[in-house]
Amino acid sequence: MGFTASLQATTALMGVSLAVLILYLVRRDHLYLMHGLFWVVVAIVAAVLGTWPGLFDRLAVMMGVSYPPALMLLLTCMVLFVKALHADMVNTRIERDVRRLNQRLALMEADMQTMRQSNPTGSTTA
Repeated sequence: MGFTASLQATTALMGVSLAVLILYLVRRDHLYLMHGLFWVVVAIVAAVLGTWPGLFDRLAVMMGVSYPPALMLLLTCMVLFVKALHADMVNTRIERDVRRLNQRLALMEADMQTMRQSNPTGSTTA
């Protein structure tokens, strides 16, 4: 029983430590708030499952899974897949916005160059 209690305490401590680290990174503006909330939820789930490992076993039995670690791996892979997909969607949107801003900047620079060439004296007329 000593090993199980030690494992539970270690896993719970790791989950709580991860949650504190994530909150610190969000507070220092090293991590976007919405991404930080996702990872805090992951850390809390890890702490809860570390504290009560039988909880996941009961969930697996309720879902009809005979080997609970297989369910945990499947759920972990699904969560990471969704997170990666979401990150790719955000990156795509950011890249599209940057491309559009670069195009607008190029058009504005071309307009400014045209204006400079049409008015070489530098005087403005109102």
